[in-house]
Amino acid sequence: MTAGQHAAETPISGGSPGGSSGAQPHSSVTMRAIVQEAYGSADVLHMAQIPKPKIAENEVLIRVHAAGLDRGTWHVTRGLPYALRLAFGVRAPKNPVPGMDLAGTVVAVGAAVTRFAVGDHVFGVGKGSFAEYATARESQLAFKPADISFEQASVVPVSACTALQALRAAGQLAPGQKVLILGASGGVGSYAVQLAKAAGAEVTGVCSTAKIDLVRSLGADHVLDYATQDFADGTEHYELILDIAGNPTLARLRRALTPSGTAVITGGEEGGSWTGSIDRQFRALALSPFISQRFAMVMATQGAADLEYLAGLIDAGTLTPTVDRSYPLEQVPDAMRYFDAGKVRGKIAITIQGAGGN
Repeated sequence: MTAGQHAAETPISGGSPGGSSGAQPHSSVTMRAIVQEAYGSADVLHMAQIPKPKIAENEVLIRVHAAGLDRGTWHVTRGLPYALRLAFGVRAPKNPVPGMDLAGTVVAVGAAVTRFAVGDHVFGVGKGSFAEYATARESQLAFKPADISFEQASVVPVSACTALQALRAAGQLAPGQKVLILGASGGVGSYAVQLAKAAGAEVTGVCSTAKIDLVRSLGADHVLDYATQDFADGTEHYELILDIAGNPTLARLRRALTPSGTAVITGGEEGGSWTGSIDRQFRALALSPFISQRFAMVMATQGAADLEYLAGLIDAGTLTPTVDRSYPLEQVPDAMRYFDAGKVRGKIAITIQGAGGN
């Protein structure tokens, strides 16, 4: 089946394996979903039977086969940094169903939708993807690559779009450049290594000892173990550094850059409870006009053009999603705990009962 062909819709089974979730039998108007009524650890997440979402005229309704767990979803679950709550809800998330990444089958389309039809296999970003059904804007979807599973497709959108925009738009990546990727074994990093190599760069990845083999398998030319090797020791200098939640000081990033090099900061998990690492990014932007080196940051978006570009790379075998583990829907709290432990190699997929195949 090609990416644009339609697939027959199959019914969703009610409940969870072994009945462990206590969910009620599935009906035509309700669905199983992971919900949270407050911010906090994985303990605030639980299974519930809730109404199916309704679509706007520019949206589609997707039967979710798999969903990806990304850092943004972790932040929304925690409600950290506190500044995030101004957008997502002060006391609790406005949308109680977490999750953004998804892959699945279109089951209904809005009146203004022209690119998709019922039965299409799609992937992209939706609203509340940790559920049997989720809505998504037409502009944030693409046809699922035909030769990968729903689980693989579901872990692409947020992380791969972030890596692509950090390298191409913010970083202005060019062939032949020496590129350093801090956090090369994570969700964004695992895509960044592959995308930089595909663009003709010489790539050095930084990760923990346990993940060196993964980063090498992704195509990195060199791998540094952050426990024993210092990327800023002056041995090498890079035209582009992609800092993914690495949290080095700006001075250390500058020491590792060439005199006219660029450092792109995409995240960071330290800093105060109110603003998190955002203050470091703004300090970098404030410094940038006064030095020969350049600092940039990226606030990634997920649009159809980038998703289609990534799908083409996947179809060509240039880009491969890395799924560390897959958890069934009712085990999302366990998936969040594993993510929180910092052990993930690549990405985590959440699978929905009844989904399978390509």
